[in-house]
Amino acid sequence: MLTNKEIPQHRQLYDILKEHIHKGVYKEGDLLPSENALCQTYSLTRPTVRQALNTLKEEGLIKKQRGKGSIVQKKKSGIGILSIVGTTDSVTNGTLTTKVIESPKIGPWEQELEFDLSHEELQSGRIRLARLRLLDGQPALYEVTYLPNINLPRFCNRSYENRSLFATLYKYYNIKVTGGEQKIWALKAHGIACQYLGVKEGVPILHLQKKFETSRPYFHFYASLWCNTDEFYLQGQF
Repeated sequence: MLTNKEIPQHRQLYDILKEHIHKGVYKEGDLLPSENALCQTYSLTRPTVRQALNTLKEEGLIKKQRGKGSIVQKKKSGIGILSIVGTTDSVTNGTLTTKVIESPKIGPWEQELEFDLSHEELQSGRIRLARLRLLDGQPALYEVTYLPNINLPRFCNRSYENRSLFATLYKYYNIKVTGGEQKIWALKAHGIACQYLGVKEGVPILHLQKKFETSRPYFHFYASLWCNTDEFYLQGQF
């Protein structure tokens, strides 16, 4: 029986079921009580119960399967790569870890960026850093960052394992990200994306390229990212 008359009944039932899921009363793969059982337990009408269950479904907490009912499922976690803040600072749910795949190395620019480089950037060469981001131990994002090799002393000697690149640039070089531009493609996973993200060949993923503007005049840096959207969704702040 629901007793709070100030809150709609479907919302009260939703809150109860959501709390039970988060506390592990119902775990991933478990069946929630049937609509009939919920109606009887809480003295509710079927439309009210369905409204609460539909809200849980829209949030990704349950899925409905014909012949079985409402099944608890693992909710996807969000990766904050659509905002101006860095990935490290934008993850609010779960534990983000960063594994360095390729340490920073100086070399010529590759022809893989969809952004026009300045004459000074091309002349100076680039610093390339490849990292894998894991959310709660699950590979979520493979990221290759390119920085112009312009006045970044000892950059290649610093540690980037579980470190924020944005914070490093600001702390040691007084460079702050102020804005940027990004391009996004949907594609099928292949090659290195399958290797590092742990997904099968042909699974849909997202590929992003980003150009970051900074507080240092004429200094930009770039990133190419592959995102495991089979397990995670993208989020951002606007």
